[in-house]
Amino acid sequence: MEKVYDKCCGIDVHKKLIVACFKKGNKQEIRDFGATTRELLEMAEWLKERGCEMVAMESTASYWKPLYNILETCELKAMVVNAHHMKAVPGRKTDVKDAEWIADLLQHGLLTASYIPDKEQRELRELVRYRKSLVGERNRELNRLQKMLEGANIKISGTITDINGKSASNILEHILTGKQIDSAEYDVVYQKKIIAHNLKATKEQIIDDLNGVMSELQRKMMRILLDHLNELNVHIKELDDDIDNFMKPEEKKAAKAIQDIPGIGNTSAQAILSVIGTDMGRFPTDAHISSWAGLCPGNNESAHKRKTGKTRKGNALLRETLVVCAHSAVKTKKRISLRNLRESMHTGGRKEHTLRSRIPCW
Repeated sequence: MEKVYDKCCGIDVHKKLIVACFKKGNKQEIRDFGATTRELLEMAEWLKERGCEMVAMESTASYWKPLYNILETCELKAMVVNAHHMKAVPGRKTDVKDAEWIADLLQHGLLTASYIPDKEQRELRELVRYRKSLVGERNRELNRLQKMLEGANIKISGTITDINGKSASNILEHILTGKQIDSAEYDVVYQKKIIAHNLKATKEQIIDDLNGVMSELQRKMMRILLDHLNELNVHIKELDDDIDNFMKPEEKKAAKAIQDIPGIGNTSAQAILSVIGTDMGRFPTDAHISSWAGLCPGNNESAHKRKTGKTRKGNALLRETLVVCAHSAVKTKKRISLRNLRESMHTGGRKEHTLRSRIPCW
């Protein structure tokens, strides 16, 4: 079999151990390294001294990231490969055998590199993922707050649409004082604009909804919960500003362009671009990026009979974002021609798709 690389290295990555198998022609050298920055730099220097042309490693949890960062900094070419694409023969599983197998596959060009964006895009993706996790935490806290209010027989959700809004916050702060809201108290808080003047509910309905039975323990728990919600809102707002400042001008332009697709808003556009970037050259067709996102059915055919083929996992952030966008698109009346959208999205004089048309797959 033809050899693609004469000098290459296969690496078996673990949390505190890295086993490297360097191959030069038919000869090989195996060494163990630790996972600290100093030891990774030693390994990179070892590979550079031997003129390594390419390094391959498994995408093992997040343990490949520090190694990839070091190799990238040292200007060594590296690829991260899906573990499913290079399983060895069962019964021959050791760290050394794994490194040898990876190196052998790499030498003969039998490995397909996973898409790893550049460092700036990876950092943008980290920001977007962290914002997503904080938004999820805020939603869980809001659900917990709603359950707590129901337990205290306070029907604020029937009076105010957004329980995380300013009106709800003002009313909850007043409830925590322990005062009962009667007709006279209502007039006082109404004058102070603690109760918003644009609420559609009547005075009697608001009084009935806001008077419940709340113990001291419930008040204390609600105070902690409201403080946590305020902290989350501050952090989310800060991350929104950081993401907006971190994005490049061409990324902002692309984010604005794809918001013309029904169901995609600014937050979703930022999440999509943080995953796939603006260069669509890495995806040959729109079908490729749809499959990579995990939004296409799998192939399961035998004897010309098509069987059920479940979708692959794909990129979690991109997949979840597009599913949410699809649900939003169903509820909107806005429609746009995808052909017109593609023609309007270009950079310079040369037309270039910023986003393949079939990503949403709805």
